[in-house]
Amino acid sequence: MLDARRLVGTHHILLMTLDTLRFDVAQSVLRAGRTPVLQRLLPNGEWQRRHTPGNFTWAAHHAFFAGFLPTPATPGPHPRLFAARFHGSETTTEKTYLFDAPDLMTGLRQAGYHTICIGGVGFFNKQTALGRVFPDMFDESHWSPEMGVTNVDSPRHQFDAAREAIERTSGQKLFLFVNVSAMHQPNCHYLPGASSDGPESQGEALAYVDSCLPPLLRTMQAAGPWMCVVCSDHGTAYGEAGHVGHRCGHEVVWTVPYSEFLLPAESSA
Repeated sequence: MLDARRLVGTHHILLMTLDTLRFDVAQSVLRAGRTPVLQRLLPNGEWQRRHTPGNFTWAAHHAFFAGFLPTPATPGPHPRLFAARFHGSETTTEKTYLFDAPDLMTGLRQAGYHTICIGGVGFFNKQTALGRVFPDMFDESHWSPEMGVTNVDSPRHQFDAAREAIERTSGQKLFLFVNVSAMHQPNCHYLPGASSDGPESQGEALAYVDSCLPPLLRTMQAAGPWMCVVCSDHGTAYGEAGHVGHRCGHEVVWTVPYSEFLLPAESSA
């Protein structure tokens, strides 16, 4: 586990959720060499297998923003990177960044961070009262239909918006949250000839996301060093045991890919 208590204040922070991405799909695409950018970033070039605290976007992100990120899929207790300070917590250690606030964004704002939300799926689209709840927790938030689930180029539009926000806030410590929408249904438009979603089309969506990452990473590194968490919020079922979709208790929904790593600042050499 990264030493978040030491890193907060010296590093920018990225939380990127690859919405709806299954662990088995992420592993399969990585081992096929289809996500070379992510593979270079992940420690040991592998995803961690973890369990999500919520089986759909709303529940999972509420937990994430309170410091309850996906938990290692082995018996615990497991220490946490971030935690709201409360008596009796068994998962806070000397490496946990503690905040006296109801959510991580407020805690980091109190520590001098500027918080940025790049929305993706409907819970971040600001088009309804519900879709404004999460974005309103941030200092600034961005969403357009081009960033949503139906646009095949959504990763490029999302990462462009993130780059512009980073460049516009030069000199500030940043907490950047990106909810990547491409893996959410519908994703069959990433697989030529497909008329319905499945693990293969979700894998193609992930491969496209990977191909769009380099410009964002360059902009991030030009801004300084980063502490990064990249994970899925939940998986989804494509017919397993008769289940389709998420918000159910199947293993493919609860098991998600996760990674945390440091991204160094751009070398001045």
